[in-house]
Amino acid sequence: MANALTLARIALIAPFVAVFFVGAAWAMTAALAIFVLAAATDFLDGRIARARGEVSALGAALDPLADKMLVAAALILLTRNGVVSGAGVLPVLMIVLREVAVSGLREAVSARGGALPVTGLAKWKTALQLAAVGALIAAAPGGVAGAPLRPAATGLLWVAGVLTFWTGADYAVRAARMLREENR
Repeated sequence: MANALTLARIALIAPFVAVFFVGAAWAMTAALAIFVLAAATDFLDGRIARARGEVSALGAALDPLADKMLVAAALILLTRNGVVSGAGVLPVLMIVLREVAVSGLREAVSARGGALPVTGLAKWKTALQLAAVGALIAAAPGGVAGAPLRPAATGLLWVAGVLTFWTGADYAVRAARMLREENR
């Protein structure tokens, strides 16, 4: 059940992306609805897995991957549409590049028999990213809140970007320490 929810989150990326290319007035509202549904699966899948004793290596691998794919797709589309522009592209870069870097670090550590488990702060980071993206979609032209929400949504994106950078630096330090110890 939990893995099915995670796979549903990944599957929802396709219709989410599709509505960004629809020129109708309802498109951003539909994008927000799909995004909120996908984000909700992130909060449910882990709880269900733990409650039902369905925690698995597959779920542990798929869940963060689904989060990264959803957030990256949304941020790229919001940048493409001009909702995120100028200096606002910097937190987008921090988020996307951090996610790639941490995935690489996890792979390097795993290849040597170690692990970089998700931290509590990283879970908050994901929640903040999802909130920022949802607010940006709502603030998009045609979104349910429109331009008045854009400054707050952009501020939330910056906070998510800084927290993303912070957690990435933490993972990098921990991975470097583990890899150095392995080489001794």
